[in-house]
Amino acid sequence: MWQHKTKAFDVSSEGIMVAGLGIVTFRLHECRSLKAKRKIVKSIISQLRNHFNVSVAEVGSNDIYQRAMIGFALVGNNRAVINSKIDKIFNLVEELNLAEIIGSEMEIINI
Repeated sequence: MWQHKTKAFDVSSEGIMVAGLGIVTFRLHECRSLKAKRKIVKSIISQLRNHFNVSVAEVGSNDIYQRAMIGFALVGNNRAVINSKIDKIFNLVEELNLAEIIGSEMEIINI
């Protein structure tokens, strides 16, 4: 079972904006081409965009067809809500079962 790393960085104790950032790293066992990889990555990205109001993109391992890194970001004014949404994003990605999750990271910033 994978576990995600959490970093917390407080710029101000009474910030008016909270930004949540995350990266999920996948291993794509059955991919034999970049075209097959794109199909899986696009599916994951579209599912995240449809379920949550987040910005999502492939952020790394672009030329490696058996690995993908997908990053996301969301903002709000409540740290607990942002943290909850990030946890739900990680849970959805796992439930999709489109690829093996080999790592994840998240960071919450108060501004």
